[in-house]
Amino acid sequence: MTHPENTDVTSLMKAAQDNLWMHFTRHSSYEGAEVPMIVRGEGSYIYDVHGKRYLDGLAGLFVVQAGHGRSELAEAAAKQAQELAFFPLWSYAHPKAVELAQRLAAETPGDLNRVFFTTGGGEAVESAWKLAKQYFKITGRPLKHKVISRQIAYHGTPQGALSITGIPAFKQMFEPLVPGSVRVPNTNHYRADEITGVPGMTPEQYGYWAAERVARAIEMEGPDTVAAVFVEPVQNAGGCFPPPPGYFKRLREICDEYDVLLVSDEVICAFGRLGTMFGGQKFDYVPDIITCAKGMTSGYSPIGAMIASERLFEPFKNGTEMFAHGYTFGGHPVSSAVALANLDLFEREDLLGHVTRNEPVFRSTLERLRDLPIVGDVRGSGYFWGIELVKDKVTKETFNTEESERLIRGFLSGALYEAGLYCRADDRGDPVIQLAPPLICGPKEFDEIESILHSVLTEAWSRL
Repeated sequence: MTHPENTDVTSLMKAAQDNLWMHFTRHSSYEGAEVPMIVRGEGSYIYDVHGKRYLDGLAGLFVVQAGHGRSELAEAAAKQAQELAFFPLWSYAHPKAVELAQRLAAETPGDLNRVFFTTGGGEAVESAWKLAKQYFKITGRPLKHKVISRQIAYHGTPQGALSITGIPAFKQMFEPLVPGSVRVPNTNHYRADEITGVPGMTPEQYGYWAAERVARAIEMEGPDTVAAVFVEPVQNAGGCFPPPPGYFKRLREICDEYDVLLVSDEVICAFGRLGTMFGGQKFDYVPDIITCAKGMTSGYSPIGAMIASERLFEPFKNGTEMFAHGYTFGGHPVSSAVALANLDLFEREDLLGHVTRNEPVFRSTLERLRDLPIVGDVRGSGYFWGIELVKDKVTKETFNTEESERLIRGFLSGALYEAGLYCRADDRGDPVIQLAPPLICGPKEFDEIESILHSVLTEAWSRL
């Protein structure tokens, strides 16, 4: 076995071809081509194995909030690893997990004071569904087990989280999945005419309509069988669907009316992505459970959490009751220490204020792309934006499967990267480009993003 530090670039590239199984990757696309290899990051930029620099327009994967190369986060990890590298949270505690739980509870809205640590977002979603099921069983409503989520929404890869996910193509190969998951329309107002069959709805009308679909689904399934509704503050898959005005107010009312838990999946939207510590705070709603991960450590070490309302913890305080669930690495000491250092950094550099102040600038910079014939919609919130690509701006006609394949995988993904921008061109739904840069970015980086997108999208249109 060779060690990477002793190998040259060629053998490293060969090992990437021969031994590494990449995630969500068509390996055939690297036949006769090298696997892109990122070796270093600094601030808002990443560098590949050949020394070429790219603007990180996706914060890794909606993760690197504080930017790359922050030595204080690396030092927090090293210090903790020397003191206590590992201990589980199974009937024991360790200081850093306790401190982090207290810190998160102080930041959450309402009475979301109970922090159950995981190692990532999919596990947090899995934990939330399991808690919802057990909570209703031990409080005398044993039939409440189903979950409602939205079309094209992505909630993770474990079997339960994948059941809640609303992207058929991601699920087919793994079916049958966990039963009891029901889908409702999402909040894509740009496509409201098609989704509702009613032309010309205002955002407010559409928000109310979309929330009411949740009520109809609960009634159709039977309120005594529905445990929870899972929604992201801004839906990721499909390309950043912000909620229309009034949507979450109505959704909260519906959940209260039918005694259904509102789970805010904030794996992407928490920790400053929208300019607030938690995503629901941006849209003024208090969920019963928050699931989060990614930005908690700015990606410097893996951690996730399910944060639950105190009332959901109540039944577990007494007698022999136990939530028989957990993860070896949940609330890992090193990750917890890094998360605390990351939250210190958020405060010291006022990252939330920075995002809030710069959101209008980012928005108006991206809005310049509306001049291009291929750009149908620009939407998002905070530092989380989607640009929907269309064949016809007037009719909003989208690309067929073959055209989308040619556009997204055949051209855009490679061309944007080649031009020095790492971001996501995606067609889980309609073709979109997604942007979520590190929270330290400002007008200079926004201009760079827009300039690269402008030239690459102009070329994409000429190739169609």
